[in-house]
Amino acid sequence: MNNKSIYLDFRNKIFEVLDAQAVANMKKPELEAQVQKAIEILANNYSRPIPGVVRNSLVKNLIDELVGLGPLQPLIEDDSISDIMVNGCNHIFFERHGKVHQSDVSFVNEEQLLEIAQRIAFRVGRRIDESSPMVDARLEDGSRVNIVIPPITLDGTSISIRKFKESKIGLEELIGFGAISPEMARVLMIAARCRLNILISGGTGSGKTTLLNAMSQYISEDERIITIEDAAELKLQQPHVVRMETRPASTENTGAVSQRDLVINSLRMRPDRIIVGECRGSEAFEMLQAMNTGHDGSMSTLHANTPRDAIARIESMVMMANLNLPVEAIRRTIVSAAHLIIQVNRLRDGSRKITSISEVIGLEGDNVVMEELFRFQPNESQSLEQVSGDFVTSGIMQRSILMQRASYCGLQDELMSAFRSL
Repeated sequence: MNNKSIYLDFRNKIFEVLDAQAVANMKKPELEAQVQKAIEILANNYSRPIPGVVRNSLVKNLIDELVGLGPLQPLIEDDSISDIMVNGCNHIFFERHGKVHQSDVSFVNEEQLLEIAQRIAFRVGRRIDESSPMVDARLEDGSRVNIVIPPITLDGTSISIRKFKESKIGLEELIGFGAISPEMARVLMIAARCRLNILISGGTGSGKTTLLNAMSQYISEDERIITIEDAAELKLQQPHVVRMETRPASTENTGAVSQRDLVINSLRMRPDRIIVGECRGSEAFEMLQAMNTGHDGSMSTLHANTPRDAIARIESMVMMANLNLPVEAIRRTIVSAAHLIIQVNRLRDGSRKITSISEVIGLEGDNVVMEELFRFQPNESQSLEQVSGDFVTSGIMQRSILMQRASYCGLQDELMSAFRSL
């Protein structure tokens, strides 16, 4: 009989006599002592000797399951892991430093996995069952979690966790990681301080929110900022911040509060800047309207692969608002609202880089005109394991809105030095 079978046997016996209310009222040291005592009794009466190291492992695994996330707890506690993905009880993956690996931990069976999933949902005031098979929520530490159970998932319960990191990453740290050049960081710092409207575009896990957090550090402390998110991830340091989060519908399908509702309401809250964690639907129109009506310096992220794709994505999201606006009117709104589009990508070696900083110039006919200020240019000869290249620029035009704002704020020389140094 292997250790997994022993754990399942001991677990079933302990859970048979467990008082859930008593466990909830116990402090962790007291619970550990009780579980240790129960394991010792069971081990002493077991059919074969159980070594002390196995007994200690059984205690830890049971504590993790009772007060943590079971087999996932060691992955949760590992600060080097950014994402955890569960595809059924025997297939657990994690992302570390941009690379996905398969873990050697597993659940004892699908029943244990489902119990953990239901406990996660219960802790955030949600339920997950056949009538409500999907949950998207935020854990107590700020981590985002998504759960989908059978019969929607065919191979067992699926759990996806995007871990919350307490450490605050700024532009200096991004320079150290090689995600951005010092000159690009200087330009982004000036853009944030001079209240340009900024859209950050990229794929899932490319570092959009990390960059948004880093740029928000250059917002003045005397500004009133409203943040709107599906799951709160932004960590602004300014003293005058109002944080708002969407709310899903209840089991009676009532009480939902969407991002569009929050953006509309935020306009009545006298904001200086509005920061939308991620534009993904009809709220894009209200966001553009806010940028156009005195809320300069607003920021948001969206999913797109290139700056040009980002423009098309915004057009599609505005159309979702069912406003029957012609495409030309939508593009004029975008051009007058958005100043910079920053493209971030996760490359094949797992590294994350800002691959483009583009300024929205205007319209020529039906086409949105953009000027690329910086781009990442990969080396022609490089290894398959690591992506290398250089950050290059073609300079900045005198009619640039960035140049105009920098001149107004007295930062023109600092801005020009960023382009001269490359």
